[in-house]
Amino acid sequence: MIVELREITAATVRTICGLEVAEEQRGNVAPVAISIAQAHFEPRATFRAIYAGDEPVGFILWREDDKPDTAYLWRFMIDRRHQGKGYGRAALEQTFAMLKTRGVARLSTSVVRGEHSPLGFYLSAGFIEANEVTSSGEWLLRKNL
Repeated sequence: MIVELREITAATVRTICGLEVAEEQRGNVAPVAISIAQAHFEPRATFRAIYAGDEPVGFILWREDDKPDTAYLWRFMIDRRHQGKGYGRAALEQTFAMLKTRGVARLSTSVVRGEHSPLGFYLSAGFIEANEVTSSGEWLLRKNL
């Protein structure tokens, strides 16, 4: 199935905000509605819905970082009903390629460590541990694009 990053519109926002991770993952990522609201107050933020064919399956949000040629993957989630199907990896690969064409050479993200953490997923997608903790207590990861 083809995975695409699409802009969220007035017609799709409610559906996208209805996407959610599994119960045990909820402490690892904010709800989509909160993410969209926060992004509207960050002028460097870009967010997209992740679609598999015509079905929305996830959400991704990134922002330009303070350092030149860097960006921060702020939020990323695949709906609980669509996890394990390769959609997340495909969406990340598209995001990596898009950011690279925009001159981004390095992407950072952070995770909550512990049970049900997405750390293993990010490591398998090519991120490496920076051995640093963010100001909010999350474990920092980096990837060269």
